[in-house]
Amino acid sequence: MAAGGANAFAIEPLGETCLLLRFGDGVDAALNARVHAAAELLRRSELPGLVDLVPAYATLALHYDALFWSGRRGVLPWRHLADALGALFAAPPPLAGDAASVEIPVRYGGADGPDLDALARHCGLAPDELVARHAGGDYRVAMLGFAPGFPYLLGLDPALHAPRRATPRTRVPRGSVAIGGAQTGIYPAELPGGWHLIGRTSLTLFDLARDPPALLAPGDRVRFRAVGADELAAHAPAR
Repeated sequence: MAAGGANAFAIEPLGETCLLLRFGDGVDAALNARVHAAAELLRRSELPGLVDLVPAYATLALHYDALFWSGRRGVLPWRHLADALGALFAAPPPLAGDAASVEIPVRYGGADGPDLDALARHCGLAPDELVARHAGGDYRVAMLGFAPGFPYLLGLDPALHAPRRATPRTRVPRGSVAIGGAQTGIYPAELPGGWHLIGRTSLTLFDLARDPPALLAPGDRVRFRAVGADELAAHAPAR
């Protein structure tokens, strides 16, 4: 089953309380923008019975209340919801809303970015040029995944694309800014990881005591700004 026109997507039931809207396959900025536009439309519509929306690269998961959508005899709840979605998306797509914009202060290189020099050599760039290109990018949070609050950011300069490390680290420091493949991201906690570490921020990406816990949300715009040690320390959370 699929919606038509500019809003085309396939609908796949996942168990009894989740629908997956599939807009395509692969990692593509334009495709991901369609996912976020659909999520925004659903938020604005306030369609009843929806519990949560989870955007990914090319899909949007809809967690729903099966009891609410079981109103028609002989019709499975997910088909009832799918019919409602078809009517909702039959209209022309709405204009995209203004995404939140977040600036991330980063200290590049040194102990905070131990892979910066090697990655610059791989890319055929001077370390300063790599920093300038990375900090000059306009990024969008494609999705959160891997760990709570970890943002997968699209918009990386193609000159900085690089395969992941052959040997992942067992411990990557919290706040590490890294490059993996065609994306950049930020480790929200001390975690294992195979991306190239080029810098570090003192901002807290995920905090259960905060509402919402994640600093970044899917669809947000992100810019990085190179800072020195003193300015980075000023952004550190109070202990």
